Amino acid sequence: MLAIDRQRRILELLEASGTLRTVEVASALGVTDETVRKDFERLERHGDLIRIHGGASRPDPIRTDVPFTERQGVRRREKRAIARLAAQRIRANETIFLDASSTVLTLVEFLPDLPLTILTNALNILNALADRPQYDLMCTGGLFDPRSRSFIGLTAEKSLQRYNIHRMFLSGSGLHAERGVSESNSRQAAFKERVVAGSQDVVLMADHTKLGRKASFFFARPGELSCLITDSRADPGFLSDMQARGVEVLQA
Repeated sequence: MLAIDRQRRILELLEASGTLRTVEVASALGVTDETVRKDFERLERHGDLIRIHGGASRPDPIRTDVPFTERQGVRRREKRAIARLAAQRIRANETIFLDASSTVLTLVEFLPDLPLTILTNALNILNALADRPQYDLMCTGGLFDPRSRSFIGLTAEKSLQRYNIHRMFLSGSGLHAERGVSESNSRQAAFKERVVAGSQDVVLMADHTKLGRKASFFFARPGELSCLITDSRADPGFLSDMQARGVEVLQA
């Protein structure tokens, strides 16, 4: 049986049962445990399953109904470590873009005390930096999305034409090694696609749980990312794949 056929069969078994044991799959397919483990590793890199002790399970569904305040408190330690490392890329007199994600909002805590122009579509970013006079704050404007507390739509996208963005800091619902970064909201994805296209340095801040995952709308291919900053629990195989695609990888 060819590898592609074997992996397709594994996904069929996973869809039927929800979880798989390595030894049982090996017996069913007539191959070694090591072959099955390698298949699991490849399928996990593609976001099709999650390896667990002794087997594999379906990937966790990406929730789209989680309020921003709840997302902000999830994996707080990882977000702070990632944000601290991301802040080290910033230089004086740059124009940087900060997106409306909870991970990037954490970056506000570690911004250097330098003259900067900060462009954002995030109301939370504006509120957090309102009393920091060393920063020139610029807002895209646009249609207000109360769930993400951000501005999106055509007005927000067109406003980007005025700026030379040195660095963009963003997150997303998932990062797939072949397809790239994705969002669960189509308007958020369309807006971020415009920012990526107009930015010189595109920095994705994503903890290990987002690696290998796919949401509904892709907006940036792996080759469009300058840097991925993640945490120490990220899968080494996935990170090697990203590096092979020309993405700088930093682990906090």
